[in-house]
Amino acid sequence: MDSASPTMTVTAVVNGRSVTVTADIRRTLLDLLREDLLLTGTKKGCDHGQCGACTVLVDGRRILSCLTLAATTEGRSILTIEGVGAPGALHPLQEAFIRHDALQCGYCTPGQIMSALELIADSTVTTREAVREQMSGNLCRCGAYHGIVEAIMDVKAELDARAHAPV
Repeated sequence: MDSASPTMTVTAVVNGRSVTVTADIRRTLLDLLREDLLLTGTKKGCDHGQCGACTVLVDGRRILSCLTLAATTEGRSILTIEGVGAPGALHPLQEAFIRHDALQCGYCTPGQIMSALELIADSTVTTREAVREQMSGNLCRCGAYHGIVEAIMDVKAELDARAHAPV
């Protein structure tokens, strides 16, 4: 970073923890997460917003962190793959990805799961076709798309069953 570059102090909640970082105003959220906060689960794929490997949730909405300036996240809540589940206590979506063989090399998996997290909360997405459409911004070079769609549909069905279960 050039010493004459303008900087900004950004305070945000990342994976439930308040963090404050001073960064070049041109720095992307992806680079801030990976290089400054050492959260390397978010992947740098194309670095042009075309592959979805860098997907994270900001205030519950998925965004492409390679196209988002870190400065725009001031005061916001950021969730990365490191904040989803835990060893020995996986999130139901992570369990479904394993169960449905929705990953092969695993490079795209963090971005796929982050996009799917927003998707499973969307009650308007009810069909496999709608899931495929909504997930189309996340590319998988290995071709695990069928398993990804099945994992998402599985979790959506579980959530729907819980919502309609007698109390």
